[in-house]
Amino acid sequence: MSWLAERAASFRFALRGLAALAREPNARIHAAAALAVIVLAAALGVGRHDGALLALAIGLVLAAEALNTALEALADHVAPGVHPLVARAKDIAAAGVLLAALTAVAVGLLVFWKPLLARLVS
Repeated sequence: MSWLAERAASFRFALRGLAALAREPNARIHAAAALAVIVLAAALGVGRHDGALLALAIGLVLAAEALNTALEALADHVAPGVHPLVARAKDIAAAGVLLAALTAVAVGLLVFWKPLLARLVS
């Protein structure tokens, strides 16, 4: 397989992974929250730098959710029954998503605080 064909195949696999992630309920919740943040940022006229921070926060949460989902699928295949180490790994991966989401909330509060306050006061 040529180098170019290998790169094309890797993109196809990644797109297949995105499609699988899009079917996950928690990923859909994160995507809906991301869409709400994007709409709010546009409505408030958030600047480029703050928009970049929001984009990074959104990407962090979605990437964490993707990794958590992948780990859960692999763990369920390797150890379909209850195993304390598998449960621990899944809990820690879920904690990673929670930390990413809390970080995104903090970024959102810092970005939206002044524009929302200005809208409420005026």
